[in-house]
Amino acid sequence: MPEAIIAARMPAVLELEPGEYWWCACGRSANQPWCDGSHKAVGMSPIQLVISEKKRYALCQCKQSAKRPFCDGTHKQL
Repeated sequence: MPEAIIAARMPAVLELEPGEYWWCACGRSANQPWCDGSHKAVGMSPIQLVISEKKRYALCQCKQSAKRPFCDGTHKQL
């Protein structure tokens, strides 16, 4: 399986409404942190994110977090 590309070395901090989102796991999306279908060319899949509470979330953009799709600070070590 191919490795994810680092999209950014900082999280995307966004206020999200309740709903379903698709987080880009491959790092190739032009619409970070969201999936735009770019993963299809490399055989990876996005991660479904279901939000039940409106609030601010820190979403991983380095694609290395152990808590994907959420940031765990791993980007600080890259």
